[in-house]
Amino acid sequence: MRAAPETDGETTERFDVVIAGAGYVGLSTAVAIADAAPGLKLLLVDAAPDEVWRRDTRASAVAAGAVRMLTRLGVWSEIAPEAQPITEMIVTDSRLGDVVRPVFLTFGGEGETVAAGEPFAHMVPNVALNGALRARAAARGITIRQNCAVAGLGEAPGALEVALAGGKSVAARLVVAADGVKSAVRDMAGIRTVSKDYDQSGIVCTVRHERPHGGRAEEHFLPAGPFAILPLKGNRASLVWTESRRDAERLVNGDAFLFEIELEQRFGRKLGRLEVEGQPRAFPLGLTLARDFVRSRVALVGDAAHGIHPIAGQGLNLGFKDAAALAEVVVEAARLGRDIGALDVLETYSRWRRFDTLRMGLTTDVLNILFSNDNAPLRALRDLGLSLVDRAPGLKRYFIGEAAGRLAGPAPRLLQGEAI
Repeated sequence: MRAAPETDGETTERFDVVIAGAGYVGLSTAVAIADAAPGLKLLLVDAAPDEVWRRDTRASAVAAGAVRMLTRLGVWSEIAPEAQPITEMIVTDSRLGDVVRPVFLTFGGEGETVAAGEPFAHMVPNVALNGALRARAAARGITIRQNCAVAGLGEAPGALEVALAGGKSVAARLVVAADGVKSAVRDMAGIRTVSKDYDQSGIVCTVRHERPHGGRAEEHFLPAGPFAILPLKGNRASLVWTESRRDAERLVNGDAFLFEIELEQRFGRKLGRLEVEGQPRAFPLGLTLARDFVRSRVALVGDAAHGIHPIAGQGLNLGFKDAAALAEVVVEAARLGRDIGALDVLETYSRWRRFDTLRMGLTTDVLNILFSNDNAPLRALRDLGLSLVDRAPGLKRYFIGEAAGRLAGPAPRLLQGEAI
């Protein structure tokens, strides 16, 4: 473990849990622990200024299991007015110039992990999700320090010394790394990763269209990668558009009129005239899996533990699963009087999450290889596979269950809508 840099010698405060990263996963981890174990003292630190999350114009797909968790945590009622249910999803496979895009797979509400009439996912604006979780954290007395990075970790009796930018330090029985795919805390803890660069970028933007979408999501598999249309409230949609890294940079940094022409060629005219809202952005895509999820007094959650391709739309939901599992392990250890940062306690969390994460990471990797190309034999094989799934109720229910947030093995209580 990397030593903490020298500070002014004053350990200002002691906390039970310090969480690095005040995104959705870090916030939900903190709120879940505080809800079930209000006696634990928590601190959230985030390297970004406060205004960064307020300016986030993106939206995320929140699976049914995560909705149950957010409901149990008391935040979904604030989010729901901004959330758009996904009532149907269609999957096509075609070339860019094809006049007709055959539908090979359709998803509705037939998943075994969703109740009758329950959407398998909702599209939620990031600012609404983050804002609701922050309000709940404040109500629970959780301290959030923005523009405050973790600068180092050092050993202390029964705790870690967490050096913060600016020269102060705190002590924590458990440090949770929720600081993203390039996690500094993960590196400080000496946890290595396995990575794969796809040489792709995901273009993210919001469009307004003339006609209603009816809650339908679409994923078009094109030679460069998937082009996903995800419904938002009103006549609007969030796009996740995969291209080669070079083409993505050309598109987002080039002429806006040419971008709209390329967009319409992929989106089509079925919903009428399109208008891009704001500036499209491109994010590099790859696969990153941590070799270990825990060290003594350190646990990884969210993208710090696993960064995957968005082809299945499960990156955020994997993070919510991490949050639910880690909170349950920490709370139960605290109730039994055990050391919440001890390695044997944290290994329970690691065993719970590693297989599910590895399975999803490998699945998205194989899907990206299979669908991001224009190879004729592969195209015929995958189209046959999609058609068979569409005609097999059992397989179809399985895939809907995956989209709704099924876990490999017993699900944490929060994801079942139960209290810890």
